[in-house]
Amino acid sequence: MKKVVITGMGVVSPIGIGLEGFWDACVHGKSGVSAVTTFDVSQYACRIAGAVKDFEPSQFIEKKKIKRMDRFTQFAVAAAKMAITHSGLDLTKEDLEKIGVIVGSGIGGLQTIEEEFTTLQKRGNRKVSPFLIPKLISNMASGEISIQYGFRGPNYAVSSACATANNAIGEALRHMRYGDAEIMICGGSEAAITQLGLSGFSQAGALAESYNDNPQKASRPFDKKREGFVMGEGAGVLVLETEEHARARGANILAELAGYGLTDDAYHITSPNPEGKSQTQAVKNALKDAHVNPEEVNYINAHGTSTQLNDKTETLVIKNVFGARAKQIPISSTKSMTGHLLGAAGGVELIASILSIQKGVVHATINYEEQDPDCDLDYVPNTAREWKVTCAISNSFGFGGHNAVLLIKAYDGHH
Repeated sequence: MKKVVITGMGVVSPIGIGLEGFWDACVHGKSGVSAVTTFDVSQYACRIAGAVKDFEPSQFIEKKKIKRMDRFTQFAVAAAKMAITHSGLDLTKEDLEKIGVIVGSGIGGLQTIEEEFTTLQKRGNRKVSPFLIPKLISNMASGEISIQYGFRGPNYAVSSACATANNAIGEALRHMRYGDAEIMICGGSEAAITQLGLSGFSQAGALAESYNDNPQKASRPFDKKREGFVMGEGAGVLVLETEEHARARGANILAELAGYGLTDDAYHITSPNPEGKSQTQAVKNALKDAHVNPEEVNYINAHGTSTQLNDKTETLVIKNVFGARAKQIPISSTKSMTGHLLGAAGGVELIASILSIQKGVVHATINYEEQDPDCDLDYVPNTAREWKVTCAISNSFGFGGHNAVLLIKAYDGHH
């Protein structure tokens, strides 16, 4: 079976745009959560979010095209551009038929839907933008990336709520093993911090509501006082290559993408099954796919949403898989800093995990102040830790019961 490696990464996040700013914030435990200022939230129970600040689309996209793209597509194109640059690919030397794109979104162009529906209500159907549909459909991130570069390989979007990016990356891995592509651009993007988005998650009872005056403390995975997640936005996009292709061009290989496991809880639309059976199976499937023993895993990037049910269940899942060793594995939640990036979460979190392999540091789970008896593992509380990561898993569990787990390994270069 073909070995697949990671050679490029691009990130747009509430704690930084670009790898350097993002990683610096991760290591220093900086929160990207703040008061929502883009619309009036005075009547909202939750008035905070992890918004992307200082994003300038013209740095990544031709001026005339910007208005034709929803914010989630702009993020995806920007992250893809950074990832391709980071990979050092010379596209003039590549067979573009052998480059594919799978960049998903959990929600798609929500901002566009809101704006154009308002136009329809106030000004009539003839004033609705001709770009409405191409702006809102969630496959447009993949479409625009391929149009920008001429990539003609496998191309579609995955949408599985919070598991979207992990599914997109896992499916890209399988296409490459199957021989459909030599290179895949993959990940997730989301921009749903809108009136409707915030209202919907808030009404579902999913968000933290007690921290409006202290937003940076709101996302507190595994902490006893956690009460819900914080909406975030952004994009995480990676460049995958077959090992053969990467070595032939002398690429800087960042890590090996070795395993992918996916299941569904078949239990409830928003809550995980409290026994964690299907999530446990997803982790086991990823280990099996990678031909890795549980003993080899020495870092976990948790789904860690800061909701009562998720964090308790995920802790149980880790114990189910790793047994007594569970207590010795450092676990961190990137969401403690970024908030929950929904369909983009897995992409950004896999990038954090790869940077841990590269830098020999695992970032902290911030805001971990009071231990919950149900959450008694090593969550790397509040301070980053020097740690040699050789094999890591990254979990994503989504509404609808979707579970997707990725496994990465330090690349050793031996055949």
